[in-house]
Amino acid sequence: MQNLEVDLDKLKIKNPILTASGTFGYGLEYTSFGALNKLGGIITKGLSLEPRQGSSGHRVFETPCGIINSIGLQNIGVKSFVQDKLPNLPWDQTPVITNIYGNSISEFEELADYLAGQKEIAALEVNISCPNVSAGGMLFGQDPDLAGQVCQRVKSRAGDKPVIMKLTPNTGDILGIARAVQDAGADIISLINTITAMEVDIESRTPVLGNVTGGLSGPCIKPIALRMVHEVCQNVQIPVIGIGGISSARDILEFILVGAHAVELGSINFSRPDISFQLVNELSRLTRELNIGSWEEFRGMLETQG
Repeated sequence: MQNLEVDLDKLKIKNPILTASGTFGYGLEYTSFGALNKLGGIITKGLSLEPRQGSSGHRVFETPCGIINSIGLQNIGVKSFVQDKLPNLPWDQTPVITNIYGNSISEFEELADYLAGQKEIAALEVNISCPNVSAGGMLFGQDPDLAGQVCQRVKSRAGDKPVIMKLTPNTGDILGIARAVQDAGADIISLINTITAMEVDIESRTPVLGNVTGGLSGPCIKPIALRMVHEVCQNVQIPVIGIGGISSARDILEFILVGAHAVELGSINFSRPDISFQLVNELSRLTRELNIGSWEEFRGMLETQG
């Protein structure tokens, strides 16, 4: 297939390969490994209203099949990003999508309001895997009503920017959350975020991570992500972006086969910082080998029994 372009309704991208928030810095850190304008889109490290130092103590641990991190959403703050980083990104050639998070609905509103006026920003990805301080620390993405409220309030402030709601897998009602954000006006859904996990040291008898628990990502979560993306795609009418353990062109096609319009590459960026750029070529080659003429004839065409 020669044309890898994807239509995400209000967001058009040249290919289905995006970079997952938190794994690609602010984009500029990866310029020595490839041309940023080759990618379908650049999703920034999560941005808060004010700079954040993140978690203390040990923050990353490698497992046999992935990594657990408790970075604590460290970032330079949204205004510093817009002033110091954004002008240097190829925003006029490749969509720059800002991932945002807040500890209250009002913080999400302020972020959306500020970014709505930045012409260089193509869309907002809303991280609802963060705690709502006014609700005792419950994740916004664990409750359909809370998730819907965040989405509706961000949409009301985002102007013409498409809103992508990034869902957490740490809930027993992923479909309820997906339907809630769709009903609240989400333009796109992305999933999954990391899975809560931990590791311990038997010699010191202490948690490996300073924050005790962290988010598990990497190849081990791919089957879980694939299942959740498939379920959500079967139950919503808006485009879905798949995330979780993707490291090859075949992985990308698996997510598209179950219904995703695009994907985000995450943990693999740490061990293969050139991978996002390389997979653009590999994906083009693999679609030709499999005689895939268009995304429309392949997307969501998984054949299941019963």
